[in-house]
Amino acid sequence: MVEWRTFGRRKVYGSPWVEVWLDDVDIPGTGRIEHHVVRYPRVSTTSVVTDDRGRFLLIWRHRFITGRWGWEVPAGWAEPGEDPAQAIAREVEEETGWRPGRVELMTEYDAMAGISDAHFRSYHVTGCVQIGEPEDISEAARVEWHSEQDVVKLLTIGQIADGPSHAALSYYLGPYRLAWQ
Repeated sequence: MVEWRTFGRRKVYGSPWVEVWLDDVDIPGTGRIEHHVVRYPRVSTTSVVTDDRGRFLLIWRHRFITGRWGWEVPAGWAEPGEDPAQAIAREVEEETGWRPGRVELMTEYDAMAGISDAHFRSYHVTGCVQIGEPEDISEAARVEWHSEQDVVKLLTIGQIADGPSHAALSYYLGPYRLAWQ
């Protein structure tokens, strides 16, 4: 069994959203190096929101970093001390104008374990009731319900390019549903 040993770390940059560290690690067979690590102080949450007709609630938004428009699932960070399930319920409501009825954990994963501690929890959200328009207009240009067939097509043609959205929807359409059939 091979484990990298950490001898120390120093923060290069920090904000409430993200930190960049240099970790002094020993890689067996290679030696000691400074390894860049991106740390996120909050848990990230994603949701697959479905209704009783089998449709999926998605948001259409622009990501300035990639310069791309695409469909995404409602997502966000848990505030310090906030339960992640409550955080995703809040995010769904803020981003879509739909209030969740039931929030159930589907899976959790480390998105980029080789360079980051980004930890995601993905939830299945059902029983939503529309309470109004989205609270945060900067989150989405449109909020729409899509059929399963449309979601599969959007995944395959690259219109759902956001990694956490892709992971949550793919997990729901595959292992999650197979496990509960």
